[in-house]
Amino acid sequence: MVVDFERCYRAVQSRDVRFDGAFYTAVASTGIYCRPSCPARAPKRENVSFFPSAAAAQAAGFRACKRCRPEAAPGSAEWNVRADVVGRAMRLIQDGVVDREGVSALARRLAFSERHLNRQLVAEVGAGAQALARAQRAHSARTLLETTRLPVSEVALAAGFSSIRQFNEAFRDAFGATPTEVRRARPPAASREATGSIELRLFYRPPGEVDALLAFLGERAVPGVEEYAIGVYRRTLALPHGEGFVQLRPAGNHVRCRLALTDLRDLGAAVQRCRRLLDLDADPLAIATVLVKDPLLAPMVREAPGRRVPGHVDGAELAVRAVLGQQVSVAGARTLAARLVARYGRPLAEPHGALTHHFPSPSTLAEADPAELPVPRSRALALRALARALAGGDLQVGPGADRDEARERLLALPGIGPWTASYIAMRALGDPDAFLPGDLGVRRAVERLGEFANPADLERMAERWRPWRAYATQHLWASLPGPATVTSTRESKCRT
Repeated sequence: MVVDFERCYRAVQSRDVRFDGAFYTAVASTGIYCRPSCPARAPKRENVSFFPSAAAAQAAGFRACKRCRPEAAPGSAEWNVRADVVGRAMRLIQDGVVDREGVSALARRLAFSERHLNRQLVAEVGAGAQALARAQRAHSARTLLETTRLPVSEVALAAGFSSIRQFNEAFRDAFGATPTEVRRARPPAASREATGSIELRLFYRPPGEVDALLAFLGERAVPGVEEYAIGVYRRTLALPHGEGFVQLRPAGNHVRCRLALTDLRDLGAAVQRCRRLLDLDADPLAIATVLVKDPLLAPMVREAPGRRVPGHVDGAELAVRAVLGQQVSVAGARTLAARLVARYGRPLAEPHGALTHHFPSPSTLAEADPAELPVPRSRALALRALARALAGGDLQVGPGADRDEARERLLALPGIGPWTASYIAMRALGDPDAFLPGDLGVRRAVERLGEFANPADLERMAERWRPWRAYATQHLWASLPGPATVTSTRESKCRT
């Protein structure tokens, strides 16, 4: 349970949205749990307890508030920062590993026993792996009930429940109502049934610079896989059970997300990958509080305190694209990636307009002839070595990867130096402290602000930006008038 009662209670009294997802408020007199920002009257102090996760509140016998929908709150920003076993486990559970492979497989991935893993999760989050996954399944089921016309039995299987009985019990425990009652209260719109898509809102902690982040992704959109127009970003998704398509657009305090999935069991994984792509679980004010203290960054941070770090829906794809982007412009990297997609990408079973392919998988690129890859031979060999490491499991760049180990393994591969490894850490591994002192864009931005910027000086300067150096990098890149066209390092091209 959360220790700092006074701080949490003050946040509830002020209905502070910054704490949504950081903890949950349980009220003994009503038997419900809420977000800190719930618009209902603040409960009496003696009736309140606080939990670090929705699953912990549910395990203690509380059900979700129907008014503030706490189960749909942004995720805790803590899991973005932490690189320990609990942080890695939480990211893997959110990605659906427990639903697909079980708790034993989760423990094996983390090199811990099930007992030790669950002990750590209960101590830190208030619930074990199975309870956390169960709460996430209940949330996915509620989304399906409210946005599709699937029969309740199919919703149960799509959300990851192994039986209707298990589904009904979990749903009643979480929401204090049966699945049928929830559907009757909020029937899905007919248009959603007609399009076959699922529409939902992805909330985040304000402030947010989501439109700028989508523009960043749009500038780098690979034809056939991604597209961006009029503030809307669309792309294909390769998911554990099938393929999908997502459309994202900013809308007030949330992002409107439209998903089309060939297998609805992928809903939870697709949502979490979109959240990581847009860094929606970040705590922008906590980050800005640190960065605004630096006189160099302060004006930029005050102008855009909600700036976020773009992630990715597929770490392996990002890693390949980082190598493709070495020593070329943003436009050049996009052209090379498009050629790779045209030759090695897997066509969609059903194209969505201009979206026609999945990005090539590591196993496909591992078997490619380096002479046929659309890059110089040295980089082609680096691409193949990277693809083989990814395909063979020697290198992990997914949500549960050990960041330090991944960096070491990347640097051991031919053609991959510190810039590429750090860029992959920033965007594929979600490391908030990743930094690129040799990046030309960073150096130019610092020089434009009147500071001398060789890599050694930048390393020393960036110490005062910890643990948010990746966010400082985004502010510096955003301060430049446009994408760079040359590089000062042999390995890399800035801002690819």
